[in-house]
Amino acid sequence: MTTDTDGAAHTSAQPDWAAPVAPGLLDATVVLPGSKSLTNRYLVLAALATERSRLRAPLRSRDTLLMADALRSLGVGIDDVVPEGEAVGGETVPDWVITPPERLTGGVGIDCGLAGTVMRFLPAVAALADGPVRLDGDPQARVRPMGPVIDALRTLGVHVDDDEGHLPVTVDGRGHVPGGAVTMDASASSQFISALLLAGARYDDGVTVHHDGKPVPSEPHILMTVETLRDAGAIVDDSEPNTWRVEPSEINALDVSVEPDLSNAGPFVAAALVAGGTVRVPGWPQHTTQAGDLLREILDTMGADVRLDRSGLTVTGSGELVGIDIDLHDAAELTPTVAALAALASTPSWIRGVAHIRGHETDRLAALTAELGGVGAHVVETADGLRISPAPLRGGRFRTYHDHRMATAGAIIGLRVPGVHVEDIDTTRKTLPDFVGLWQGMLDPSGSVVLAR
Repeated sequence: MTTDTDGAAHTSAQPDWAAPVAPGLLDATVVLPGSKSLTNRYLVLAALATERSRLRAPLRSRDTLLMADALRSLGVGIDDVVPEGEAVGGETVPDWVITPPERLTGGVGIDCGLAGTVMRFLPAVAALADGPVRLDGDPQARVRPMGPVIDALRTLGVHVDDDEGHLPVTVDGRGHVPGGAVTMDASASSQFISALLLAGARYDDGVTVHHDGKPVPSEPHILMTVETLRDAGAIVDDSEPNTWRVEPSEINALDVSVEPDLSNAGPFVAAALVAGGTVRVPGWPQHTTQAGDLLREILDTMGADVRLDRSGLTVTGSGELVGIDIDLHDAAELTPTVAALAALASTPSWIRGVAHIRGHETDRLAALTAELGGVGAHVVETADGLRISPAPLRGGRFRTYHDHRMATAGAIIGLRVPGVHVEDIDTTRKTLPDFVGLWQGMLDPSGSVVLAR
């Protein structure tokens, strides 16, 4: 499956992509698009706000276009506006201006694709619509867990029909939600908590979410949700461990610039370590809630020189890298990038704390074990991660399982190993509109500034 620029999914017989080997030391500046996680959170809050909002430099990828289209179907106005002083058709990404309706429109269907933020955030929003809202998505989306957020909505007074905790899901919107307190096990995904918090300010009694279970994965994403809510004027109390309270209130309009997506930066900054040379990412924030910021520590530990200053992040490598022992529980989306680096390292690595990524776009632990093993790496899947030991690598087909981060992991391996062919490279459009163009531009031996389209 691949994705058109408008975000539509379709079956493709596209040939495998020959991952290019690095031609020598890198010298590139890669300007990346905005954060998917932030863009979709801002879109949801803007749709529930009292007045018009503006998102500057939002990400336009399959996941965010799906979110925008879903909100439009609920009656939200989302329009492209070229920033003042910019020419139409120039390099600048148009802003999104979001106009919330007086009441969200029900009686509609929503395509969630394979986007976790869409399939998990929007049921809590759809409960505020004035009629039923049906959500469905790609075939792979129907196996991703939804149960905790569905059960929580029922506890809060919402009628929901579902397929045993999975898509398709129909939310019976009544125009309001009583709200209140709910206890859930969010150990499979922090998105279950974020979903309720984002919509909770609009519930009659707000919402209080208690987590009862194993530690919540990717907690930085919950902190991101809390900070975006506070940016919009919501009152959030997260002072008690495993408990979050959002008071009932209006949501203020937003006018925000979206940070670059730091997790999407992973393959590019990793390339400096694999190929040697320097890769710069302008606009890397000095302070952020994005889990991808952990890349700075990871790359430093594995042998890169990492520098963050007011101009952005600069990563310089020699082409030699060592293994790492790391718990990625709070930054699990980095696992495919780190695993690819570990397969190229001179010493063993141990990635821990990521059992929950078996429920991501694909079972990422099984997929990484199979595909890294297929090109010669020695990989052992453990109960909560991977052990990867040095071994000679060879070319071969690198399957992606419709998972964008599997595709970029294959690209990283291909920098060093000739003959790696990545299946369905267009799956990267889920979060990066033009991964191939950015990647090839970064490898330009003349040195380059590579702009995201």
